Amino acid sequence: MAAFKTHCCVAGGGPAGMVLGLLLARAGVDVVVLEKHADFLRDFRGDTIHPSTLDVLADIGLLDRFLALPHQQVQTLTGYVEDEPFVIADFRRLKLARPYIALLPQWDFLDFLAEEAARLPTFRLMRRAEVKGLTRRDGKVTGVVAETPEGSLEVAADLVVGADGRRSTVRSAAGFEIERIGAPMDIMWFRLPRKETDGSATGGRFSVAGLLVTIYRGDYWQAALVIPKGGADAVRAQGLAAFKERVARLAPFAADGRLDAIGDWDQVSVLSVAVDRLKRWHAPGVLCIGDAAHAMSPVGGVGINLAIQDAVATGNLLAARLRNGAVSDEDLARVQERRMFPTRVTQAIQLAVQNRVISPTLSARERLSPPLALRLMRRFPALTAIPARLVGVGIRPERVTAAAIATPS
Repeated sequence: MAAFKTHCCVAGGGPAGMVLGLLLARAGVDVVVLEKHADFLRDFRGDTIHPSTLDVLADIGLLDRFLALPHQQVQTLTGYVEDEPFVIADFRRLKLARPYIALLPQWDFLDFLAEEAARLPTFRLMRRAEVKGLTRRDGKVTGVVAETPEGSLEVAADLVVGADGRRSTVRSAAGFEIERIGAPMDIMWFRLPRKETDGSATGGRFSVAGLLVTIYRGDYWQAALVIPKGGADAVRAQGLAAFKERVARLAPFAADGRLDAIGDWDQVSVLSVAVDRLKRWHAPGVLCIGDAAHAMSPVGGVGINLAIQDAVATGNLLAARLRNGAVSDEDLARVQERRMFPTRVTQAIQLAVQNRVISPTLSARERLSPPLALRLMRRFPALTAIPARLVGVGIRPERVTAAAIATPS
């Protein structure tokens, strides 16, 4: 079995894992990121880069290079209730240097992070390296065992970070207890060709016919049909034609033949929505962050933002300790202590939206009326800054601290 040693081994090359790897490498920490796939090309992943993440990129001098990538900028979020539009969030009302959400395929973002990190001598990304378990000594996690095309690999590390998503191998192997909160819906993702006459408003369409989210992506819409939990088989059983008819009722602009672009069910991906969090994120030698520590509802699209904020907090709190090869369980506890509060508050807000907005919409039998909150935001537009802050900035945003994260020479 091949083997090597590192300061920090990160399982998972998603946003949390890649941002943490980049930040630690900038601080002079020897870090390896293990990614089980050969590339980052997975469709219908979170493609939103929030203002708080743009601030992080600015902190480390990468914002201009990032913004040179092809992307769209979303300044407002719009909700349609039976085709009547309401501005839900207006990022322009926030006192931010970049008052918008940047949209680009997640694989482009991850490739960008990988290219920047590869410039650093202490960073290593290993693709097609799937973590299968943890190694231990005297009750402490000492590394991971992974499978690669060349065979088994053992990576010894002062710290293992599980950033391997909501089906995390690390959290399972560590025996962490999961608090399952639940969600009333699943999502069917697909693409729709876009025409200039459609406009560019990103948002949700609420109707007695159901709930559809459309995200502006330049020449196409990334669309999500929200369905009752476990309802994907029932939707498929009704047939593709019925599915397209339902989408056309929710988005009348698409009833012009463009739905013919969906030729079979292979073009529709199902996301099983889960909301949960670990009661304890850490044990000696191991820490979980991002979806591995707290699976978020897709409400607000804030999961990627929270995962990156976890990574920044981890870098800020642990970089110096890792550089010296001495990370205690108390150090890891400080990461959870800092990030548990925003996790709990964000999930509570998401649950309120699920219970008070999404569930009633999915079970509606009569045309919907605009709720009081939307009517108030229309009358008092300044109120749209509140959801804009919750979505764009979040609870307790993190900034890269100069004392913890060094600038590469």
